[in-house]
Amino acid sequence: MNDWEKRYQSGDTGWDRGGVSPALEQWLSEGVLKPCRILIPGCGRGHEVVQLARSGFSVTAVDIAPSATRHLEQELADTGLIADVICGDLFEFEAELPFDAVYEQTCLCAIDPDQRVAYEHQLHAWLKPGGMLFALLMQTGQSGGPPFHCDLLAMRQLFADARWTWPENAPFLVPRRNGRFELGYLLIRQ
Repeated sequence: MNDWEKRYQSGDTGWDRGGVSPALEQWLSEGVLKPCRILIPGCGRGHEVVQLARSGFSVTAVDIAPSATRHLEQELADTGLIADVICGDLFEFEAELPFDAVYEQTCLCAIDPDQRVAYEHQLHAWLKPGGMLFALLMQTGQSGGPPFHCDLLAMRQLFADARWTWPENAPFLVPRRNGRFELGYLLIRQ
């Protein structure tokens, strides 16, 4: 049993809001995120997966915790919605075709910082050129994790200008528990 599965089984899921992120709601309401083929890595119980499927997106969701993906599959069945739910290691997931968008909410801050370069390569490979990365960068102001702090300077280096276009406008702030927050950015894959 992996550590994430243990957390789900013990109820240690402090990252789970119990509903859709305000960031997703904002991107949808502003029309920035429109129906397309989208991937959600580290989807957890999949609140955003359900919302996107309900909104007409073709959604693929990946998580390593079997109980989380089973919960999501049951939620989809209960609501009559369809999404491709994969229980597996996201570092081993290869898409048959590149995606139009990736919604990255709690995966980057959950993986060990030593895995971030490999994860950035996965994100880049999953997206088609010009594809959109809807990224929420966790700000904890602390060392250790998870969640691991996503220092903005480190993120600018990780998602380098040679491979990603950063927006000129300021990010939006998404409050979390315990004084933490996420910075919402839309990056474009080169």
